[in-house]
Amino acid sequence: MQPFRKLTSVVTPLDRANVDTDQIIPKQFLKRIERTGYGEFLFFDWRKDPQFEINQPRYKGSEILIAAKNFGCGSSREHAAWALFDYGYRCVIAPSFADIFHSNAGKNGILLVTLPEEQVQTLLNRAAKFEDYRLTVSLEDETIQDAHGFEAKFSIDPFRRYCLLEGLDDIGLTLRHAAALDAFEKQHNEKFWLAPRP
Repeated sequence: MQPFRKLTSVVTPLDRANVDTDQIIPKQFLKRIERTGYGEFLFFDWRKDPQFEINQPRYKGSEILIAAKNFGCGSSREHAAWALFDYGYRCVIAPSFADIFHSNAGKNGILLVTLPEEQVQTLLNRAAKFEDYRLTVSLEDETIQDAHGFEAKFSIDPFRRYCLLEGLDDIGLTLRHAAALDAFEKQHNEKFWLAPRP
């Protein structure tokens, strides 16, 4: 997993509440188990509308998505996080997130930032108003700022922060103990599997 430390990017505004996982990645695209290849199907139904935000050239290459409250609600599909990451989003900012989506996103390298609704609305308005509107998100300092005087602090679970800073998913965390696991397996086999039975 790619470490997340500091990111400056154009911002995509998605001024919609209760964006559920079926809108993020519709069910017909859940037939594979790979983590890649889902970006082209992100917000598939909404992207049929040429005016949909992600379709606008001004937001091309954006790595920061801002949405209204309760982002990622609905079913617990991990594919929603895979689709966002595969499309290029490294950070989503919203007033609130669904719990399971929150967990899935963090485990897949996406920083979720929770800010008060009024601050999120300010960012949504600026992203819609200003061409090439950018934010700098620092996980190291737990801050967000723009070039127009906006600055905010956010907090994140210390363990999730550590994993994102170090680029560690569940497998990466386990592999940090590979030597100890190998040693345990060796002595366990010698004691319980390879020893002669009475």
